[in-house]
Amino acid sequence: MTDAPELRTRTVHWSDPAQFAEPIRRMSGLAFMRAFRDRELPPPPFMELLGIRITSVEPGSVSFEFEPAEYMYSPLGNVHGGIVTVLLDTAMGCSFHTTLPPGVGYTTIELKVNFLRPVLARSGTLRAEGRVVHSGTRVATAEARLADAQGKLHAHSTSSLLILRSPSVADAPDP
Repeated sequence: MTDAPELRTRTVHWSDPAQFAEPIRRMSGLAFMRAFRDRELPPPPFMELLGIRITSVEPGSVSFEFEPAEYMYSPLGNVHGGIVTVLLDTAMGCSFHTTLPPGVGYTTIELKVNFLRPVLARSGTLRAEGRVVHSGTRVATAEARLADAQGKLHAHSTSSLLILRSPSVADAPDP
């Protein structure tokens, strides 16, 4: 019998996600995303868990960075594709969110990811850049790219997003 492998630990702290309910109702998507970037709002729990940082927010475009780490590995010895997908989906969704008025939401209805090279702890800081491709009255599309500091593309993706309007804003003009 072999010795048990060395166990590693990680501690994560996060803020109560209920605190986002009021700001998301009263702030435009652009103001909401800039509040995250400027640390006026704390990062959502999943961003704390994965160490994702928002680095830029412009109308229709948002970028994030993260450091791939061993705790993200699958049994195959690289960062699990689901984590790469979370990062790309976040970049696309948040990019679209910057175009929305207060109280209007969205949800991803379709997502396609192309994995081009493995993401490893030694890959260094990776940057996910998302941008809106099309914004309609009911559906929008977005795309994102994940690249390293040398500009090598690790993955890219596209998504379709459903615009969610509450009854109180259903008659408001489109953004």
